[in-house]
Amino acid sequence: MTVRPIRRLGDPVLRTACDPVTDFGPALARLVDDLMDTVHEPGRAGLAANQIGAGLAVFAYNVDGMLGYVINPVVAATSGEQEGLEACLSIPGIGAVRRRAARVTVTGVDLDGRPVTVSGGGELARCLQHETDHLRGELFIDGLDRAERAEVRRTLRQQATTLGGR
Repeated sequence: MTVRPIRRLGDPVLRTACDPVTDFGPALARLVDDLMDTVHEPGRAGLAANQIGAGLAVFAYNVDGMLGYVINPVVAATSGEQEGLEACLSIPGIGAVRRRAARVTVTGVDLDGRPVTVSGGGELARCLQHETDHLRGELFIDGLDRAERAEVRRTLRQQATTLGGR
């Protein structure tokens, strides 16, 4: 079991789009195992490969008893709208209200290259969108409205000042 450290805001890997997976060998299997072990820690709903330093298009999810992963995910369908509190392991201490689709279907493949489809609403829909964004080098704060973004920037500056003053 390998729980990998989470990369934090400021690490360039988080702002770099991940490459599609083309090699389905042992290295990919180890990466998926590490993602699954790391997302299985308490308080974690989803984890993209770049959050643990790997530049491949893979994420794992752990929402409401549903645990899994998707390789080369694509958001295939969305419907409705929801607004709710969102946070990110890579930006600790920050949460903000974010608008997302209410229902989402993501398609991709598994470790054997077989098609995978994951669909859901509520928190699962939020997670699937959040992790797919990560793989494009986007963070949840990028999609906040203007007022929320300003509040997040203030909080991040305060955190940096507090940490810098130690």
